[in-house]
Amino acid sequence: MAKLTTSVSLSLYPILLCLPLGAATCESLALLKLPNTSITAAQVVAAGKFLPPGEAPSPADLAIYKTLPTFCRVQGTIRPTTDSNIEFEVWLPVAGWNGKYMGTGNYDSAGYINYPFESPLGNSPGLAYLLAGYATSSTDTGHKLSGPDSQWAMGHPEKIVDWGYRGIHQTAEKSKAIIHAFYGGGPKHSYFSGCSNGGRQGLMEAQRFPSDYDGIIAGAPAISITHLVAALWMNARAIEADPANKIPPAKVPAVQSAMLAACDTLDGLKDGLIDDPRECHFDPAALLCREAESDACLTQPQVEILRKIYAGIRTSKGELIYPGNLPGADFQFWFGLPKVVLKNRGAYLIFQNQDWDYHSFNVDRDVKIADETVGEKVNARDPNLTAFKNLGGKLIVFQGWSDANAAPANTLDYYEKVVANMGQMDAGRFSRLYMVPGMEHCGGGPGPNSFGAPMTAALERWVEQGAAPDRIIATKYKSDFNSSSGIARTRPLCPYPQVARYRGSGSIDDAANFVCRAP
Repeated sequence: MAKLTTSVSLSLYPILLCLPLGAATCESLALLKLPNTSITAAQVVAAGKFLPPGEAPSPADLAIYKTLPTFCRVQGTIRPTTDSNIEFEVWLPVAGWNGKYMGTGNYDSAGYINYPFESPLGNSPGLAYLLAGYATSSTDTGHKLSGPDSQWAMGHPEKIVDWGYRGIHQTAEKSKAIIHAFYGGGPKHSYFSGCSNGGRQGLMEAQRFPSDYDGIIAGAPAISITHLVAALWMNARAIEADPANKIPPAKVPAVQSAMLAACDTLDGLKDGLIDDPRECHFDPAALLCREAESDACLTQPQVEILRKIYAGIRTSKGELIYPGNLPGADFQFWFGLPKVVLKNRGAYLIFQNQDWDYHSFNVDRDVKIADETVGEKVNARDPNLTAFKNLGGKLIVFQGWSDANAAPANTLDYYEKVVANMGQMDAGRFSRLYMVPGMEHCGGGPGPNSFGAPMTAALERWVEQGAAPDRIIATKYKSDFNSSSGIARTRPLCPYPQVARYRGSGSIDDAANFVCRAP
């Protein structure tokens, strides 16, 4: 049964009915009255004239902004509680609206309107949504401090709720009401796309607000914030325990080369990629220095710290809290974490104690405290997506196998719990997982890592035509995400648990020469 999203929340209808029938002008949207919402600005932006507030955009971004069509830019603030201040923007094509709405996610702690409405690490087409005729939106999720800074959460439990899930939900509701007012009718279909924290936001929408979106793309989702930060703290402490544990960047190429030499051909193809790192049982001891230390080998302390990073974080009883790196991922992620990252998540977001120090963290005691205090607000771990499925919702999750930030094993574990909870057949009717060989966090890495547009198109076909996605073509450009640099390689992404296998003839850099099949 098709999911109906042509209307907005029933609670908004009395307000909308007070407006003139038919489409409104852009400027008149400034007078629109929505619950707990102030429209602070509504103005037409001429084609190619948009400039984001703040610092001047880079030449590359400026070139993109110059391609934008004329659109109506609506800015607003939502205050569902006295401690909430959720700023958002909706961009509405003045001509050529395709009848659809695309909500976009944020990276890291949010805290900003996400110009140009995309994941900064790629695989969310961003401004391409407006160019393709979508009405699209972004929100700061209720605070202004971005990146790893979590001081906004200190003493503000409602802001934690806003960041955890309410900001994205409220923005979806208000955006659809604004769309309805501007065009004289709501969107035929509503979609969401985000990666990293944006992937977590997408899963939160499917779990908590299944009627907000017809289709969701959730990339590299930070599913369990409280357990991810536990891994940050425990690995940081292990690395800091002895200066000899530090692995300098100069040694990374040797380790990565050794992993490839051990595991590249496990899938029957020597292509510079580890297809499924779970099958790679590389032991860092293979690089143990036999003579004088050099960039080509590891000392015994360096071997041991890598083993810890691969092993994941466990309680004293052996319970896995957060899975470790997989071979091929850039383990340098764990050696360069700024102190502000390590402190802020615990001091301000979780334990509400500005004097908290991660060196005092006790995994047996404090993970439980974190789960009980903020876990329900920020973790997207509920595998019961029955309501989303029953409303006709479709979910695509993607994850890079070489991601050191959001552990691939954590995404796999969540997806397999969804399948176990709902049954293989039911899960297959509305969800797909795509594991991406050689891709790092939301993009980057040696594998084909650009697929945002074809994945969005596949989701739309599934929602609008009932055609479930099969293989999705990923591209590796010679310069990542720069299509003008030329194509280096294409590969099919296969719905998990299928994998891409070479047919045996033709170029290994051409997706046409691969087939998706069971491992």
